[in-house]
Amino acid sequence: MSVTYSSTQFDKAVEIIGGLPKDGEIKPTQDDQLTFYGYFKQAKEGDNSKPKPGMMDFAGKYKWEAWNKVKGLDSEEAKSKYVEHFIAVLDKSGSAEAEGHKATILAA
Repeated sequence: MSVTYSSTQFDKAVEIIGGLPKDGEIKPTQDDQLTFYGYFKQAKEGDNSKPKPGMMDFAGKYKWEAWNKVKGLDSEEAKSKYVEHFIAVLDKSGSAEAEGHKATILAA
């Protein structure tokens, strides 16, 4: 049975991720960042209906693909998966800062 996270927890996770220092203890990988992007766009805008960027727009193409990969998820499910993925990143970090962020999200 998987846990479902709330919109409030999603908002808190988005806030925390946006405030992570680039040189901090918690370092989401590029793949993690693309996963967050895909779930965020799906939660906020729904299915990707934008045209795929040209082959020379590498960043745009990777973002488009990350969003397109989660097509079909409803907003609440995308929000929950975003939080679930961030908690996995925090668990991987194992730092005291990560545990603090996790507690803040779970209490939201």
